Amino acid sequence: MTESGRAMYGAAAAAGPGLVLAAAGLFHPHSLSYATAPRWTMLHVVALFVFPLVGVVLACLVRGRGDPVAWVIRVGAFVYAAAYTALDVISGISAGYVTWRLGEGVARPDEVRYLFTIGSRLGEVGSWALIACAMAVAVDALQRARRAALPGLLLVPGAVLVHVDHIFAPTGVAGMVLIGLASGWLANQNLNARMRRC
Repeated sequence: MTESGRAMYGAAAAAGPGLVLAAAGLFHPHSLSYATAPRWTMLHVVALFVFPLVGVVLACLVRGRGDPVAWVIRVGAFVYAAAYTALDVISGISAGYVTWRLGEGVARPDEVRYLFTIGSRLGEVGSWALIACAMAVAVDALQRARRAALPGLLLVPGAVLVHVDHIFAPTGVAGMVLIGLASGWLANQNLNARMRRC
């Protein structure tokens, strides 16, 4: 594989998780009911394997570095991945499955609301960690690559949009698109910079 092919492959792999979640968000029901519970549940089962990859990609952007900023990015990516995956499992899979199993016409019991309460709190921790991580990545990239990193700054508004509206269309979908594209751009810039040093 050529160097430019490797860079394009790396950029596509880095953009993938955000773009996959954006596509999933187009099908994410805006509310949970018996009618939407199967789609709600299955979407979150699939997302369970993709949400953490957004954090993995952000951590990979500083691969091989041991400086304090790189560690801030890794810790932020880890906290996002852990807490947002917990949101997905609790408010996505668990609440969706229980709502579906309760049956049609059954009022949502307090226990399902409790799932949303704890899931939302964990998701809040995760989304704030994503914003902090995105800010650290963006500032670091700007300091290292200057103008070449400008498209990577879209990580920050992307993270804010996900914080505001999860992956719900249109706001959360737009957020994940921005995260995916910015991650891909920064990965491409990192690979190109490494190739120039060789």
